Amino acid sequence: MRTTIITDAKAIVEKNGFLDVELDPELDLFAEIERLKKEKNAIVLAHYYQEPDIQDIADYIGDSLGLAQKAEQTNADMIVFAGVHFMAETAKILNPSKKVVIPDLLAGCSLSDSCPPPLFAEFKKKYPDHLVISYINCSAGIKALSDIICTSSNAQKIVESLPQDQKIIFAPDKNLGAYINKVTGRNMVLWNGACMVHEIFSVEKIIKLKQRHPHAKVIAHPECEDAVLQLADYIGSTTQLLKYTEKDSSSEYIVATETGILHQMIKTNPAKTFIPAPPNNSCACNDCPHMKRNTLEKIYLCMEYEMPEITMEEELRLAAKKPIDKMLEMSIKFGLI
Repeated sequence: MRTTIITDAKAIVEKNGFLDVELDPELDLFAEIERLKKEKNAIVLAHYYQEPDIQDIADYIGDSLGLAQKAEQTNADMIVFAGVHFMAETAKILNPSKKVVIPDLLAGCSLSDSCPPPLFAEFKKKYPDHLVISYINCSAGIKALSDIICTSSNAQKIVESLPQDQKIIFAPDKNLGAYINKVTGRNMVLWNGACMVHEIFSVEKIIKLKQRHPHAKVIAHPECEDAVLQLADYIGSTTQLLKYTEKDSSSEYIVATETGILHQMIKTNPAKTFIPAPPNNSCACNDCPHMKRNTLEKIYLCMEYEMPEITMEEELRLAAKKPIDKMLEMSIKFGLI
């Protein structure tokens, strides 16, 4: 049996946020996903924080900037987004005529959730002469309230390209915003949002880990708190961290970001050692629970039945597209593409 007949797929998705059905245990998911790619002219885009198996079946793996660029460039009829909800929304914003599906509608984002559009709209009114730069890890509603979207890869260059006297609101990540303020000398107004994964790293445990691995370099994502960033030998976006480990001469790294990236680091640098930075408790909180909601089974089902599908009102899509287009235009200018 190749697949399961589902007569009420839409009702299942509406109830659970994904197709929660039992599959034939002998089904070769890798082969089936490849079949569906060809049959449906589909592309699978995956974030670095996905499980290794999902990264291995993806046509493209990247961070938020790379995924946005790939979504804009693709000729596929269907985009399968193995990431979180705001990422699939971005793909739909850039591709209104294409079908965009996500394995699990409940794969959200703690950072995005920390900035509800109605509250941010009121916050924005307090600073009428400020330009709004929003980190791409936000909802379509926040994008629509923004002037420029940025990623951790290009935030510094985007901010530095603006006049020194330009007043700026930065949302939703307070840690990334504080880091950009520090390296640019700006005084941007920051929305008080944060990523649950990047806030959980323990400074004390990293210091102890460093003592046990004295030759290891600490590399960190700028969404981490400042106390963690102060320990870092290198700070960069997910892609920048990966590229750094490829070019750097060290053989050991303590990695302060979501653990999914370690799969690509190990594949690219099999002779090097990568140690996930420890959280401040005993749970696996340096894994994003939202990213990890996606599975191979859910990817197969969402491709087979073409749901859950991301839909959006055209007025919202156009408003959210303007600041993304501005970011992509500036990224070309800065040579980030």
